[in-house]
Amino acid sequence: MMGITAASKKELKTMIGEVFDPIETSMFGAEYKGDGEYCVVGPDPYRNRKYFAAVTVVGGLITKVK
Repeated sequence: MMGITAASKKELKTMIGEVFDPIETSMFGAEYKGDGEYCVVGPDPYRNRKYFAAVTVVGGLITKVK
């Protein structure tokens, strides 16, 4: 599970077309490996998990949020 700093899922959807810059939380190495679909939590993966989303990344940009 990676973190994302958008305040809400609605705000995350407005970030379509922007660079995907996740907060890595795994102690076993980086989860972000380039293009693909990733599960994210926000707005703070350590203290404030208000929403979860699936983010599709193509070319380093957010292309879809579910």
